[in-house]
Amino acid sequence: MIETDILIIGAGPTGLFTVFEAGLLKLKCHLIDALPQPGGQCSEIYPKKPIYDIPAFPEVLAGDLVDNLMKQIEPFQPGFTLGERAETIDKLDDGTFIVTTSKGTKHHAPVVAIAGGLGSFEPRKPPISGIDAYEDKGVSYMIRDPEVYRNKNVVISGGGDSALDWSIFLTDIAESVTLIHRRNEFRGALDSVEKVQELKNLGKINLVTPAEVVGLVGEDKVEGVVIKKEAEEFTLACDAFIPLFGLAPKLGPIADWGLEIEKNAIKVDNSLDYQTNIPGIYAIGDVNTYPGKLKLILCGFHEATLMCQSAFQRIYPDKRYVMKYTTVGGVEGFDGTKKEAPKAVVKAID
Repeated sequence: MIETDILIIGAGPTGLFTVFEAGLLKLKCHLIDALPQPGGQCSEIYPKKPIYDIPAFPEVLAGDLVDNLMKQIEPFQPGFTLGERAETIDKLDDGTFIVTTSKGTKHHAPVVAIAGGLGSFEPRKPPISGIDAYEDKGVSYMIRDPEVYRNKNVVISGGGDSALDWSIFLTDIAESVTLIHRRNEFRGALDSVEKVQELKNLGKINLVTPAEVVGLVGEDKVEGVVIKKEAEEFTLACDAFIPLFGLAPKLGPIADWGLEIEKNAIKVDNSLDYQTNIPGIYAIGDVNTYPGKLKLILCGFHEATLMCQSAFQRIYPDKRYVMKYTTVGGVEGFDGTKKEAPKAVVKAID
């Protein structure tokens, strides 16, 4: 059983920033995310997409924003359960909660903060007949461990940042890399497109456009893909097929937790603390809805801040606190000299 003060479901930017705000109140956080790494969409879908509405950053890449948030929360030593989806929640007689993941990991906390962005993500699968039978037998919808593809012949399909970035990365690992896209133009970052073209010219990437994979061949595992290019079809031998068409957001099991849902979002009380209809469960970031809601990372940061204040009062109902500016109190741990849990910038008073 993992014990924590605030259990955060979703390790995207809003969930990560919650760790910082909670840390200032000396509240411990643990995060659950179905993805294999922190960052949510910013890491999984568009790490090189520029973001323009983060204060003090005229422009910051999504992946860099995640890196900065991870550095910001490092002094507070949060825990992570990654690659597991929050499945069930049980409220105990004392008002605390137990959340169990898809792999059976149990977490116990007095406060649950749902910061799941647009929900749990499921891969967008290409319309290829029989593809389900090849899953985990050569077909993967995301890359968790690049070493799996060492010295193998890999076919990647897609036209976004993930397809481009992984094609580039795997050229140093795989025996061969073939990138297939149904258009001649790509949606990814310009520097990635240029890098792919450069690697193509060097013979390190086989680029096939405009084309698409329409079939798979192999007995017990993927042994090749059927490619349709214009009016012709041909088979290309390979060991792995990785269609990277993005992830489809779904609220997932959270929709069955008894929360008030409106248009695939969780209704909250925005007049104070973004609490749901179940006391002790909050929803912050893109996953929530209320009058005037804006789905911006910036708004998620604001919601996380107010939520943490409410969480402190719920966990310590007999204490009050005096808030101080971080510019006055500082945050221990950032100078690299102190590795213990930082002292609170907010002083709790009995």
